[in-house]
Amino acid sequence: MHILRTLSFLLLIVLVSSCTNPKIKEPNVSGKFYPSDKTTLASVVDGFLNKVDTSPPPGRLLALISPHAGYIYSGQVAAYSYARLKDKDIDTVIIIGPSHYSAFEGVSVYKEGKWKTPLGMVDIDTKIAKSLINNEKDVRYLPEVFEKEHSVEVQIPFLQRVLDDFKIVPLLIGRPTKKSYDYLTQRLAELILKNKKIMIIASTDLSHYHDYDTAVKMDRVTIDAVLGLAIEDLRKMLSKGEAEMCGAYPVLYTLRAVKDAGATRGVLFKYANSGDVTGQKQSVVGYAAIGLYSDTGLTLLEKKKLLDLAKKTIFMYVKEGKIPEPEIKDERLLAKGATFVTIKKHGILRGCIGDIVPRLPLYKSVIKNAVFACSRDPRFRPVSKDELNDLEIEISILSPLKEVKDVKDIRIGRDGLYIVKGGRSGLLLPQVPLEFGWDRDEFLRHVCMKAGLPPDAWRDARLYSFTAEVFSEKEIIQ
Repeated sequence: MHILRTLSFLLLIVLVSSCTNPKIKEPNVSGKFYPSDKTTLASVVDGFLNKVDTSPPPGRLLALISPHAGYIYSGQVAAYSYARLKDKDIDTVIIIGPSHYSAFEGVSVYKEGKWKTPLGMVDIDTKIAKSLINNEKDVRYLPEVFEKEHSVEVQIPFLQRVLDDFKIVPLLIGRPTKKSYDYLTQRLAELILKNKKIMIIASTDLSHYHDYDTAVKMDRVTIDAVLGLAIEDLRKMLSKGEAEMCGAYPVLYTLRAVKDAGATRGVLFKYANSGDVTGQKQSVVGYAAIGLYSDTGLTLLEKKKLLDLAKKTIFMYVKEGKIPEPEIKDERLLAKGATFVTIKKHGILRGCIGDIVPRLPLYKSVIKNAVFACSRDPRFRPVSKDELNDLEIEISILSPLKEVKDVKDIRIGRDGLYIVKGGRSGLLLPQVPLEFGWDRDEFLRHVCMKAGLPPDAWRDARLYSFTAEVFSEKEIIQ
């Protein structure tokens, strides 16, 4: 009996222990990708972080993109992302990485327990993790696919050095499916819209094993597409081999989620490749640190700077045929943006040209479009010197395009429209239907006619909406 009681007691201890001690996910690449000693790892990560200027860009940070190579290669670049989280009130970080070692359909969510690094334990946000799982949508709990993977793990020590109290939700993407993409991006967008203490990290390196110059050129176009939230452009470049990211799908899922949550731009914090570290430039791997932001809008001073710049550009170009080259230090104006510059004379349209996709820094986009609006709008003759004092300038800063799924969602005064069909395209800014008193049906007909299409072409065309921050000289003066 004594032996039986002892065995029963031991069994009870085991059962209690298994219930009270959640599963611990041991590190895979400690001592390989980063130091295994706690003190050394903390010192290495802090050394990277201390070299970064942490002045934050304006707007809400919704997601980060960070590399996942060994720290000796990409650690300094990663630090440029994580330095932006210092003093941030973040409760949960959703880390999305690619699966390098396991092939599976859709996405795997690690739903419970703790993840261990030499710096300590990090809890899984079980409530959020379980809320993402939907087997019918190819989002499952497949813990085995995390066993060898490093793409999520290498992000965690940085988080442990910049955040005090947080949980994680690790995700790995295998073979992406449309069901997982549509479902998961919608759920992620809902989460970050609902709770400002949740953010996303997409884990990826860029081009692999090209010579230095080729890598820089390829990575530049990849980064530009990410900064402009140009999902379709990026997808096409990836399929053609014009862009490379080993975490392409984590980035595409993240871009879609943050775009649906209101992201308006990306900010490049740092780019480098392995050749910058090792000096070996025959075959390199690219790395980028990027933040994805939703804007709080321009300040009155920033609006005035852009309007003054547009006016100066028009005057200089019309009078001298020259274009100004200002020295801009304002980080918001240095961020890439899609702008339209509208010129009016005595309240009547005199020229309007712009960009749909943000490919240039905001101030350069304004300069370019000011030149084009005064000289290359095919509807008007170029502006002459004797007209200059009669002109009024208006600038529109466009949000990323969003596909219109139901025309009933179009709101007059809020949305602009862009239509594409059969090689033809046309765009009308949000303020246009207000100026002409159009309702939604008239707006749809006119954007078709702007593209040289029949008035009802919108029914089977690709139709996109966007919002715009619109400001004019009259507004600033008032």
